[in-house]
Amino acid sequence: MVQNIKFFWEALKETFSEWNSSSASKDSASLAYYAIFSIPGLLIIIIWIAGYFFGEEAIRGQISSQISEFMGPEASKSVESMIAGALIDKKNFIMKAVGVGSLVFGSTTLFFQLQQSLNSLWDVQSAPKKALIKFLLDRANSLGMILILGFLLMITMVLSSLISVFNTLITKYFGFETYMLVELVNFGVGFGFIMLLFALMFKVLPDVQISWKPVWRGALLTAVLFTLGKFLLSLYFSKANPTSAFGTAGTVILIMMWINYSCMLVFFGAEFTKVYAYKRGFKITPSKHAKWSNAKLYEDSHSHKTEVES
Repeated sequence: MVQNIKFFWEALKETFSEWNSSSASKDSASLAYYAIFSIPGLLIIIIWIAGYFFGEEAIRGQISSQISEFMGPEASKSVESMIAGALIDKKNFIMKAVGVGSLVFGSTTLFFQLQQSLNSLWDVQSAPKKALIKFLLDRANSLGMILILGFLLMITMVLSSLISVFNTLITKYFGFETYMLVELVNFGVGFGFIMLLFALMFKVLPDVQISWKPVWRGALLTAVLFTLGKFLLSLYFSKANPTSAFGTAGTVILIMMWINYSCMLVFFGAEFTKVYAYKRGFKITPSKHAKWSNAKLYEDSHSHKTEVES
Protein backbone atom coordinates (compact mmCIF):
# COMPACT_ATOMS: atom_id res chain seq x y z
CA MET A 1 0.00 0.00 0.00
CA VAL A 2 2.73 2.44 1.04
CA GLN A 3 4.73 1.49 -2.05
CA ASN A 4 1.74 2.18 -4.31
CA ILE A 5 1.19 5.59 -2.71
CA LYS A 6 4.88 6.42 -3.15
CA PHE A 7 4.74 5.32 -6.80
CA PHE A 8 1.63 7.43 -7.43
CA TRP A 9 3.24 10.48 -5.83
CA GLU A 10 6.43 10.08 -7.86
CA ALA A 11 4.41 9.63 -11.06
CA LEU A 12 2.32 12.69 -10.20
CA LYS A 13 5.41 14.86 -9.65
CA GLU A 14 6.97 13.69 -12.91
CA THR A 15 3.68 14.28 -14.72
CA PHE A 16 3.45 17.86 -13.44
CA SER A 17 7.05 18.54 -14.46
CA GLU A 18 6.49 17.16 -17.99
CA TRP A 19 3.11 18.87 -18.35
CA ASN A 20 4.46 22.20 -17.11
CA SER A 21 7.33 22.15 -19.62
CA SER A 22 5.12 21.02 -22.54
CA SER A 23 3.02 23.09 -24.93
CA ALA A 24 -0.19 22.26 -23.01
CA SER A 25 -1.04 25.93 -22.34
CA LYS A 26 -0.60 26.93 -25.98
CA ASP A 27 -2.45 23.88 -27.31
CA SER A 28 -5.34 24.42 -24.87
CA ALA A 29 -5.70 28.05 -25.97
CA SER A 30 -5.72 26.95 -29.63
CA LEU A 31 -8.36 24.31 -28.95
CA ALA A 32 -10.52 26.88 -27.14
CA TYR A 33 -10.41 28.97 -30.34
CA TYR A 34 -11.34 25.98 -32.53
CA ALA A 35 -14.13 25.08 -30.10
CA ILE A 36 -16.02 28.31 -30.80
CA PHE A 37 -16.41 27.23 -34.44
CA SER A 38 -16.98 23.54 -33.65
CA ILE A 39 -19.55 23.82 -30.87
CA PRO A 40 -22.63 24.68 -33.03
CA GLY A 41 -22.11 21.74 -35.40
CA LEU A 42 -21.14 19.40 -32.61
CA LEU A 43 -24.26 20.19 -30.58
CA ILE A 44 -26.57 20.06 -33.59
CA ILE A 45 -25.34 16.57 -34.53
CA ILE A 46 -25.78 15.44 -30.91
CA ILE A 47 -29.30 16.93 -30.89
CA TRP A 48 -30.15 15.09 -34.11
CA ILE A 49 -28.84 11.77 -32.79
CA ALA A 50 -30.30 11.91 -29.30
CA GLY A 51 -33.41 13.78 -30.49
CA TYR A 52 -34.31 10.82 -32.71
CA PHE A 53 -35.09 8.87 -29.52
CA PHE A 54 -36.24 11.55 -27.08
CA GLY A 55 -37.22 14.53 -29.22
CA GLU A 56 -35.03 17.45 -30.22
CA GLU A 57 -36.69 19.89 -27.81
CA ALA A 58 -36.04 17.60 -24.83
CA ILE A 59 -32.37 17.20 -25.79
CA ARG A 60 -31.98 20.94 -26.29
CA GLY A 61 -33.43 21.49 -22.84
CA GLN A 62 -31.01 18.97 -21.35
CA ILE A 63 -28.01 20.59 -23.06
CA SER A 64 -29.12 24.06 -21.95
CA SER A 65 -29.53 22.80 -18.39
CA GLN A 66 -26.03 21.27 -18.36
CA ILE A 67 -24.40 24.41 -19.80
CA SER A 68 -26.33 26.62 -17.38
CA GLU A 69 -25.12 24.47 -14.49
CA PHE A 70 -21.50 24.75 -15.65
CA MET A 71 -21.32 28.35 -16.89
CA GLY A 72 -24.55 30.12 -15.96
CA PRO A 73 -27.74 31.10 -17.82
CA GLU A 74 -26.09 33.76 -20.01
CA ALA A 75 -23.68 31.25 -21.52
CA SER A 76 -26.57 28.84 -22.04
CA LYS A 77 -28.52 31.48 -23.99
CA SER A 78 -25.48 32.26 -26.15
CA VAL A 79 -25.00 28.60 -27.03
CA GLU A 80 -28.71 28.33 -27.90
CA SER A 81 -28.26 31.31 -30.25
CA MET A 82 -25.25 29.60 -31.86
CA ILE A 83 -27.33 26.46 -32.46
CA ALA A 84 -30.25 28.46 -33.90
CA GLY A 85 -27.90 30.32 -36.24
CA ALA A 86 -26.36 27.10 -37.52
CA LEU A 87 -29.60 25.23 -38.25
CA ILE A 88 -29.89 24.14 -41.87
CA ASP A 89 -32.77 23.94 -44.32
CA LYS A 90 -34.00 20.34 -44.10
CA LYS A 91 -36.49 20.75 -46.96
CA ASN A 92 -33.97 21.59 -49.67
CA PHE A 93 -31.95 18.44 -50.40
CA ILE A 94 -28.90 20.26 -51.81
CA MET A 95 -28.77 22.73 -48.94
CA LYS A 96 -29.26 19.87 -46.49
CA ALA A 97 -26.39 17.87 -48.00
CA VAL A 98 -24.07 20.88 -47.99
CA GLY A 99 -25.19 21.84 -44.51
CA VAL A 100 -24.68 18.37 -43.06
CA GLY A 101 -21.25 18.13 -44.70
CA SER A 102 -20.15 21.48 -43.28
CA LEU A 103 -21.52 20.59 -39.85
CA VAL A 104 -19.67 17.27 -39.78
CA PHE A 105 -16.42 18.91 -40.89
CA GLY A 106 -16.78 21.77 -38.41
CA SER A 107 -17.86 19.62 -35.49
CA THR A 108 -14.99 17.14 -35.94
CA THR A 109 -12.36 19.89 -36.04
CA LEU A 110 -12.16 20.16 -32.25
CA PHE A 111 -11.47 16.45 -31.73
CA PHE A 112 -9.19 16.41 -34.78
CA GLN A 113 -7.04 19.19 -33.32
CA LEU A 114 -7.13 17.52 -29.91
CA GLN A 115 -5.82 14.36 -31.53
CA GLN A 116 -2.92 16.26 -33.11
CA SER A 117 -1.99 17.71 -29.71
CA LEU A 118 -2.15 14.28 -28.05
CA ASN A 119 0.04 12.85 -30.82
CA SER A 120 2.58 15.58 -30.11
CA LEU A 121 2.48 14.66 -26.42
CA TRP A 122 3.15 10.99 -27.30
CA ASP A 123 5.86 11.95 -29.83
CA VAL A 124 4.12 10.30 -32.80
CA GLN A 125 3.12 11.59 -36.22
CA SER A 126 1.36 10.36 -39.35
CA ALA A 127 3.38 8.21 -41.73
CA PRO A 128 3.92 10.37 -44.88
CA LYS A 129 2.82 7.67 -47.34
CA LYS A 130 -0.45 7.19 -45.47
CA ALA A 131 -1.29 10.84 -44.85
CA LEU A 132 -4.60 10.86 -46.78
CA ILE A 133 -5.84 7.61 -45.23
CA LYS A 134 -4.79 8.87 -41.83
CA PHE A 135 -6.64 12.18 -42.34
CA LEU A 136 -9.88 10.36 -43.21
CA LEU A 137 -9.49 7.97 -40.27
CA ASP A 138 -8.87 10.89 -37.90
CA ARG A 139 -12.07 12.59 -39.04
CA ALA A 140 -13.96 9.30 -38.62
CA ASN A 141 -12.56 8.90 -35.09
CA SER A 142 -13.60 12.46 -34.28
CA LEU A 143 -17.12 11.82 -35.55
CA GLY A 144 -17.16 8.63 -33.47
CA MET A 145 -16.36 10.66 -30.35
CA ILE A 146 -19.31 12.93 -31.12
CA LEU A 147 -21.61 9.92 -31.47
CA ILE A 148 -20.35 8.63 -28.13
CA LEU A 149 -21.08 12.02 -26.57
CA GLY A 150 -24.62 11.84 -27.92
CA PHE A 151 -25.07 8.33 -26.52
CA LEU A 152 -23.76 9.33 -23.07
CA LEU A 153 -26.05 12.36 -23.08
CA MET A 154 -29.03 10.10 -23.77
CA ILE A 155 -28.12 7.76 -20.91
CA THR A 156 -27.61 10.70 -18.55
CA MET A 157 -30.94 12.19 -19.56
CA VAL A 158 -32.79 8.93 -18.98
CA LEU A 159 -31.23 8.45 -15.53
CA SER A 160 -31.86 12.07 -14.49
CA SER A 161 -35.48 11.84 -15.64
CA LEU A 162 -36.07 8.59 -13.76
CA ILE A 163 -34.50 9.89 -10.58
CA SER A 164 -36.44 13.16 -10.70
CA VAL A 165 -39.69 11.20 -11.15
CA PHE A 166 -39.01 8.84 -8.26
CA ASN A 167 -37.35 11.31 -5.86
CA THR A 168 -40.64 12.42 -4.30
CA LEU A 169 -41.83 8.84 -3.84
CA ILE A 170 -38.45 7.76 -2.43
CA THR A 171 -38.44 10.60 0.11
CA LYS A 172 -42.06 9.94 1.10
CA TYR A 173 -41.88 6.16 1.56
CA PHE A 174 -38.20 5.42 2.27
CA GLY A 175 -36.93 8.52 4.01
CA PHE A 176 -34.33 11.19 3.36
CA GLU A 177 -31.41 8.78 3.85
CA THR A 178 -32.56 6.63 0.92
CA TYR A 179 -33.02 9.79 -1.17
CA MET A 180 -29.43 10.82 -0.45
CA LEU A 181 -28.22 7.32 -1.34
CA VAL A 182 -30.01 7.51 -4.72
CA GLU A 183 -28.47 10.95 -5.35
CA LEU A 184 -25.06 9.52 -4.50
CA VAL A 185 -25.62 6.69 -6.99
CA ASN A 186 -26.68 9.28 -9.59
CA PHE A 187 -23.48 11.24 -8.98
CA GLY A 188 -21.42 8.05 -9.20
CA VAL A 189 -22.97 7.10 -12.54
CA GLY A 190 -22.35 10.59 -13.92
CA PHE A 191 -18.76 10.44 -12.70
CA GLY A 192 -18.36 7.05 -14.35
CA PHE A 193 -19.54 8.45 -17.70
CA ILE A 194 -17.05 11.32 -17.46
CA MET A 195 -14.28 8.85 -16.67
CA LEU A 196 -15.33 6.67 -19.61
CA LEU A 197 -15.21 9.66 -21.96
CA PHE A 198 -11.68 10.57 -20.85
CA ALA A 199 -10.59 6.94 -21.16
CA LEU A 200 -11.86 6.82 -24.75
CA MET A 201 -10.01 10.05 -25.53
CA PHE A 202 -6.74 8.64 -24.20
CA LYS A 203 -7.23 5.27 -25.90
CA VAL A 204 -8.79 6.14 -29.26
CA LEU A 205 -7.54 9.59 -30.25
CA PRO A 206 -3.72 9.29 -29.97
CA ASP A 207 -1.96 7.23 -32.64
CA VAL A 208 -0.39 4.86 -30.12
CA GLN A 209 -1.26 1.33 -29.10
CA ILE A 210 -1.41 1.17 -25.33
CA SER A 211 -2.91 -1.15 -22.71
CA TRP A 212 -6.19 -0.19 -21.03
CA LYS A 213 -4.70 -0.30 -17.53
CA PRO A 214 -2.69 2.95 -17.68
CA VAL A 215 -5.55 4.52 -19.67
CA TRP A 216 -8.01 3.87 -16.82
CA ARG A 217 -5.53 5.27 -14.28
CA GLY A 218 -5.19 8.48 -16.27
CA ALA A 219 -8.95 8.72 -16.87
CA LEU A 220 -9.70 8.34 -13.15
CA LEU A 221 -7.27 11.10 -12.18
CA THR A 222 -8.61 13.38 -14.93
CA ALA A 223 -12.25 12.75 -13.91
CA VAL A 224 -11.47 13.59 -10.27
CA LEU A 225 -9.69 16.82 -11.21
CA PHE A 226 -12.43 17.74 -13.70
CA THR A 227 -15.24 17.20 -11.18
CA LEU A 228 -13.44 19.20 -8.49
CA GLY A 229 -12.49 21.94 -10.93
CA LYS A 230 -16.02 22.13 -12.33
CA PHE A 231 -17.39 22.88 -8.87
CA LEU A 232 -14.70 25.46 -8.04
CA LEU A 233 -14.92 27.23 -11.40
CA SER A 234 -18.72 27.34 -11.28
CA LEU A 235 -18.46 28.92 -7.84
CA TYR A 236 -15.84 31.39 -9.06
CA PHE A 237 -17.78 32.39 -12.18
CA SER A 238 -21.02 32.88 -10.23
CA LYS A 239 -19.38 35.04 -7.52
CA ALA A 240 -16.60 36.93 -9.31
CA ASN A 241 -18.18 37.32 -12.78
CA PRO A 242 -14.74 37.63 -14.44
CA THR A 243 -16.17 38.22 -17.94
CA SER A 244 -18.23 41.33 -17.06
CA ALA A 245 -15.54 43.62 -18.52
CA PHE A 246 -16.00 42.05 -21.97
CA GLY A 247 -19.65 43.09 -22.38
CA THR A 248 -21.62 41.10 -24.97
CA ALA A 249 -18.50 39.07 -25.81
CA GLY A 250 -18.27 37.91 -22.19
CA THR A 251 -20.13 34.65 -22.73
CA VAL A 252 -17.86 33.70 -25.65
CA ILE A 253 -14.84 34.42 -23.43
CA LEU A 254 -16.43 32.30 -20.69
CA ILE A 255 -16.91 29.35 -23.05
CA MET A 256 -13.31 29.66 -24.22
CA MET A 257 -12.11 29.73 -20.60
CA TRP A 258 -14.06 26.53 -19.87
CA ILE A 259 -12.70 24.75 -22.94
CA ASN A 260 -9.18 25.95 -22.17
CA TYR A 261 -9.43 24.62 -18.60
CA SER A 262 -10.89 21.29 -19.74
CA CYS A 263 -8.16 20.81 -22.35
CA MET A 264 -5.45 21.59 -19.79
CA LEU A 265 -6.85 18.76 -17.65
CA VAL A 266 -7.05 16.39 -20.63
CA PHE A 267 -3.39 17.03 -21.39
CA PHE A 268 -2.45 16.54 -17.74
CA GLY A 269 -4.35 13.24 -17.65
CA ALA A 270 -2.76 12.11 -20.93
CA GLU A 271 0.67 13.02 -19.58
CA PHE A 272 -0.02 11.01 -16.43
CA THR A 273 -1.12 8.05 -18.59
CA LYS A 274 2.14 8.29 -20.51
CA VAL A 275 4.31 8.56 -17.36
CA TYR A 276 2.45 5.72 -15.65
CA ALA A 277 2.77 3.47 -18.70
CA TYR A 278 6.51 4.06 -19.07
CA LYS A 279 7.25 3.73 -15.35
CA ARG A 280 5.30 0.47 -15.16
CA GLY A 281 6.95 -0.89 -18.29
CA PHE A 282 3.88 -1.22 -20.51
CA LYS A 283 4.60 -1.71 -24.19
CA ILE A 284 3.74 1.33 -26.31
CA THR A 285 3.93 1.36 -30.11
CA PRO A 286 2.66 3.73 -32.84
CA SER A 287 -0.49 2.73 -34.72
CA LYS A 288 -0.11 1.25 -38.20
CA HIS A 289 -0.79 4.66 -39.79
CA ALA A 290 1.77 6.53 -37.67
CA LYS A 291 5.44 6.52 -36.64
CA TRP A 292 7.61 7.91 -33.87
CA SER A 293 8.25 11.59 -34.60
CA ASN A 294 11.69 11.44 -33.05
CA ALA A 295 13.46 8.11 -32.59
CA LYS A 296 15.83 9.60 -30.05
CA LEU A 297 12.96 10.80 -27.86
CA TYR A 298 11.55 7.28 -27.95
CA GLU A 299 14.88 5.74 -26.99
CA ASP A 300 15.42 8.30 -24.23
CA SER A 301 11.98 7.62 -22.77
CA HIS A 302 12.77 3.90 -22.61
CA SER A 303 16.20 4.47 -21.11
CA HIS A 304 14.61 5.63 -17.86
CA LYS A 305 14.45 3.06 -15.13
CA THR A 306 11.01 1.41 -15.18
CA GLU A 307 9.12 -0.44 -12.55
CA VAL A 308 7.49 -3.51 -14.07
CA GLU A 309 4.41 -4.78 -12.26
CA SER A 310 4.68 -8.25 -10.86
